[in-house]
Amino acid sequence: MKVAKFIIALILTVVFIFFLNRPLQLGEQSIPPIGKLMNPYTGFWKNAESLEYLPNENYDFPHLKGKVTVHYDDRRVPHVFAEHMEDAIFVQGYVTAQNRLFQMDLSSRATEGRLSEILGESVLKRDMRQRRQGMVFAAENALKEWEKHEYGWGLLQSYCDGVNAYISSLDQGSTPLEYKLIGTSPDTWTPKKTALFVKAMAASLASRHHDIEATNTLKRFKRDTFDFLFPEYFDAQTPIIPKSKKWTFAPQPVPDDNVDNDVLEYFDYKVYDRSPVGIGSNNWAVSGSRTKSGNPIQCGDPHLDLSLPSIWYEMQIHTPEMNTYGVTLPGIPFVVIGFNENIAWSQTNVGHDITDFYRIKWKDASKMEYLYDGEYKPVDIKVEEFEVKGKGTHVDTVRYTVWGPVMYDSKTSMDKDLAIRWLGHDGSDKNELTTFYELNKAKDFDGFHKAITPYNVPAQNFAFASKDGDIALRVMGRFPLKEKQQGRFIRDGSLSSSGWKGYIPKEHNPMVKNPPRGYVSSANQHSTGKDYPYYYTREYYELFRGRTANRLLAKNNKVTPQDMMTMQNSAFDMKAEEALPLLLTHLDSAQIRNNREIISLLESWDYVFDAKTKAGTFFQEWWRHTYWNIWDEMNQKEVTFMTPTSLRTIELMRDVPYSIFFDDRNTKDKEDIKNIVTRSFMETKEELGDDIPEWTKHQGSTITHLAQLAPFSRTNLGMGGAHSTLNAMTPRTGPSWRQIVELGDEVKAWVSYPGGQSGNPGSPHYDDFIETWAEGKYYDALFMKNESDYDRMMVAKQVFE
Repeated sequence: MKVAKFIIALILTVVFIFFLNRPLQLGEQSIPPIGKLMNPYTGFWKNAESLEYLPNENYDFPHLKGKVTVHYDDRRVPHVFAEHMEDAIFVQGYVTAQNRLFQMDLSSRATEGRLSEILGESVLKRDMRQRRQGMVFAAENALKEWEKHEYGWGLLQSYCDGVNAYISSLDQGSTPLEYKLIGTSPDTWTPKKTALFVKAMAASLASRHHDIEATNTLKRFKRDTFDFLFPEYFDAQTPIIPKSKKWTFAPQPVPDDNVDNDVLEYFDYKVYDRSPVGIGSNNWAVSGSRTKSGNPIQCGDPHLDLSLPSIWYEMQIHTPEMNTYGVTLPGIPFVVIGFNENIAWSQTNVGHDITDFYRIKWKDASKMEYLYDGEYKPVDIKVEEFEVKGKGTHVDTVRYTVWGPVMYDSKTSMDKDLAIRWLGHDGSDKNELTTFYELNKAKDFDGFHKAITPYNVPAQNFAFASKDGDIALRVMGRFPLKEKQQGRFIRDGSLSSSGWKGYIPKEHNPMVKNPPRGYVSSANQHSTGKDYPYYYTREYYELFRGRTANRLLAKNNKVTPQDMMTMQNSAFDMKAEEALPLLLTHLDSAQIRNNREIISLLESWDYVFDAKTKAGTFFQEWWRHTYWNIWDEMNQKEVTFMTPTSLRTIELMRDVPYSIFFDDRNTKDKEDIKNIVTRSFMETKEELGDDIPEWTKHQGSTITHLAQLAPFSRTNLGMGGAHSTLNAMTPRTGPSWRQIVELGDEVKAWVSYPGGQSGNPGSPHYDDFIETWAEGKYYDALFMKNESDYDRMMVAKQVFE
């Protein structure tokens, strides 16, 4: 009997162990082997870290030219001291991978369209979209050009070697936790993966388009109404380059083919997801003539998707050529935003339209040839294969034309397929990464200007200040030469005359240096005034933050770093300042006479979206209801339309209160703005109830783990700020890095970002900066000139030789 029981128990144990070491499939979700995950020697327990996790370590890499020492401060920021640049970049790759490997790997897979390999069928459509957008095509074109520049290519190879050296050191226990949860292992890092990361940033910041919506809207409302609702410039705007700037160059002529190449038809595509509303950035530089210390101050805070691990990794790199501090992008060598012993710089997104769509006319249903200048041209076929976890291989066919890949294909029409022309597909005339190498070691304005001139995509507003006393801002990127209105609407892809007319010469890109007003600034608004001689467009420029920044900078003649901290954290909303008085004016007092308490709350509000404001919550929802009640006819499921900007809506409410656009055509009565505002007020009151929630609870800002793993995310951050404030917070986006640099004899900097240095959810350094950042506080950047600086604040050391 005992033997029988033993045999039964043994069989059950073997079966139990067998199942614990196999992945479990629950519907479309695959659960990793629980046994392996729980293993005390190789499972998730091995990923737990203490505050004293980093020991002093020595690494032997015979190929290094000299010694590299990495000092970690008490915030786990690495300070890399190297005798040779190639060695410094190798160690940058190693240290970055040591802290952010899963983030790097997941980001490259996402861009390449390979998430379904590890996450399954639920992300297959996203993968297909990445291939149809030509992201791999773009990365491969970049690599062809990067390889031509020997020194930059060598540094990139050094970075990849460093990443792979760390990957090679991993065993089953030290592999990052997310790989264990998903049941996969890291890929080898290659230059292609870095190129994919660069193109991912380009797509996030410089592939936005509204061609489909604009075409549908023009078709519906015709030209006069479209131009009335969607002006390309607002006189209230304060552009990045001051209106006083005089353009002294002779512009390059734009050929005029005298042909209407726009396609005026409805296109019922569901537009692919774009970057969320609210992504933007601020930067500025203040001359010493306007600061209390007499030293220039440079500030920057790029607003991006907030994620854990953070998009940024803080680091210092010290070599004989340079001594640079700032943030890097995991997957890319060098410091991207930061400062050195002589200069400081930061970027905001330009946002000019460099993405156009072209309607393709096929020869027949096979879609193998298309009409182009009177002749049929064959497409280039690329068969894309997707290895889907648990489902085998999926195949998609992408057709490439002279414009680019066919991104949207119609199932019902032969003449509705759309090819995408995106500047990001083009190879650069120089390795974009060398821009940051040159920036890292620039010593003055000339070095800064030389560094950024070859930079192409995504176009950025580079704000600069130097110890010499110079300040400057340059709109830098490669911009298509276009006719007026070109690129706003879908173009006829059968005519070569529909294409771009060349490129704006880089020397004609807008720039301002040492302006009389004593400061430069940008916040994603228009680059220039209306008199700039080249045409550029973007359907939705930021219309409030830039004006707020310029207002605050103009009235302060004794700027201090603390003033700049207050300004970066400002929750004042100019949109509310301009919209709320109009809303209150247009209320029907008879209908809302029982709501005096809410009216008093709004009338006494200072337009500041602090965390506890209830007036801000009510205004935001009241504005949202008003806006969509005005433009409800453009909110359709069948066809996607554009809607006017908030500023244009405010102008109509102020100047044309009896506009036909305020009439609801679904009712017999003729409504005006008073009807809409009052109805929207009552809808808001009903929605929010008697107890209006505080703004921070209503907005609910969240920092989400890259793989959407809820236990590794942070919610309810308790923050103020809104979409149109300088502290531009939305539920999932916000200031991803804040820096303030004072360029005196001794360079001082104050920094913060929402995350932590480690990408390991089991580390105390995974998210330990979030509270400081959320409270609007800063850390002193420990900018070391020598290895012995701040010795008492260094907690660990790694030596590579």
